[in-house]
Amino acid sequence: MVLCAGILAAPLPASAVEAPYAKKLDRLAEILGSLHFLRNLCGEKGDAWRQQMEALLVSENPEPRRRESLIAEFNKGYRSFDSVYTHCTQAAIEAIDLYMKEGEELSRDIVSQYAN
Repeated sequence: MVLCAGILAAPLPASAVEAPYAKKLDRLAEILGSLHFLRNLCGEKGDAWRQQMEALLVSENPEPRRRESLIAEFNKGYRSFDSVYTHCTQAAIEAIDLYMKEGEELSRDIVSQYAN
């Protein structure tokens, strides 16, 4: 669950109109939503990935419209699998692995490029 640890530990620039890392953060929010659904589908219990999203929102402290947008991305990630999977499959496990790697890369990129 180190996916967002780097982002949460490093202060990010205050969002003016749109932060230069906004698209990457959108994708990270979507990945967190996907992982929230898939990891629970495949046996993980709890809301660890939703908590990661909440921590990201606290850390970012976006304006209300931006906050809604990030939450919508999280929900989009969740719903994209909720509408397809009813039980854990090999494809779901592979998707988890891919999203974990992509999320870790995004987290590292955002922190290394934009943290103060």
